Amino acid sequence: MTMPYDPHKNHRRSIRLRDYDYSRAGAYLVTMCVQGRQRIFGEIIDGKMNTNRFGEIVIQCWNDVPNRYQNVQTDAFVVMPDRVHGIIIINEDDTVGAIHELPRQEQQLLQTRFDPHP
Repeated sequence: MTMPYDPHKNHRRSIRLRDYDYSRAGAYLVTMCVQGRQRIFGEIIDGKMNTNRFGEIVIQCWNDVPNRYQNVQTDAFVVMPDRVHGIIIINEDDTVGAIHELPRQEQQLLQTRFDPHP
């Protein structure tokens, strides 16, 4: 049994460096958590992560990052039931900027019907 997420109890301070430009060249650990810690990417069975169709979309999007952003490459990556961890490498000092988009196919899939247990 997991404890429900309480933002007042579970609040963590930022580990980001003050005044650091995170669009600079370098390797960055990225963690993306599902809102409300919902387990929508699959489940762990016998110690192994079994992704569902949403987990597979996350993997496809991760693998496509270098194709979409020429100065960015990906490294180690793991999908968990309620979050994703990965290392992104920015190869040049060109500003990358924040990425606030999903590929059109994934947007349509997520908008048509949200069912984490297909």
